[in-house]
Amino acid sequence: MSYPEKTENDVLIITANGEIDLENSGGLREQIASALDANTAVSIIMSDVAYIDSSGVAALIESKQRAGEGGKEFKIIKPSEAVLSVIKLAKLDSFFDIEN
Repeated sequence: MSYPEKTENDVLIITANGEIDLENSGGLREQIASALDANTAVSIIMSDVAYIDSSGVAALIESKQRAGEGGKEFKIIKPSEAVLSVIKLAKLDSFFDIEN
């Protein structure tokens, strides 16, 4: 599964939706990795994500780490309550750059 992408102000923006789980988190991980390879800044809009499991959170963690290692920027934009509650439960809200 590939999520829609657009570029605004030199930032590649991915718009995720639905559920991010073991079945599709690998595709998200690959999409973000490719985006980070080709861009200096990547943001993911997560307002329409109804569910995220630990594999989805792992994909986001790996993306943030990959961005940091490459001197690039990775942001989570408008996380849904479902996403934000999992991030807070895992105490990752200070790890991620989250923009409401």
